[in-house]
Amino acid sequence: MNPDYLGAYSLGDTKDLKVTIENVKKEFVTGTGGKKEECTIAYLKGQKPMILNSTNCKMISKNFGTSFIEDWKGKEITLYVAKIRAFGEDNVECLRIRKQEAIKPDFNPTHKKWNGAIKALKEGSATIEQIEQSFTLTEENKAKLINEAL
Repeated sequence: MNPDYLGAYSLGDTKDLKVTIENVKKEFVTGTGGKKEECTIAYLKGQKPMILNSTNCKMISKNFGTSFIEDWKGKEITLYVAKIRAFGEDNVECLRIRKQEAIKPDFNPTHKKWNGAIKALKEGSATIEQIEQSFTLTEENKAKLINEAL
């Protein structure tokens, strides 16, 4: 328990807490006994910051389709309290992030991978269907991509 950061104890009787990420950065945190450790910290709008463990970082990455913490700014996440086995004990309360459907980035001619997609389509190493698995493609941009690959 670190009173400077959001924890399971912060939610009280609240089942879920929706928050918006203002910023995420790595910084040193002083824990119990004065031990300093580099942690990933999410600064949340209207809340204390939250130390993100690897489980929560992975869930944010899955939810938003990117592991770059710089891309998490402005994203909304839902926190909840889970009971896990930790530190040799059962039913330890911790904060977790709810899974949500990944939001695919918009794919258009200004995207940095646009030219690579055209090349992959020309070479036959990728299909439109494969591109649509990772990106949102409007009908107009889909037609443009296909035409440029011809």
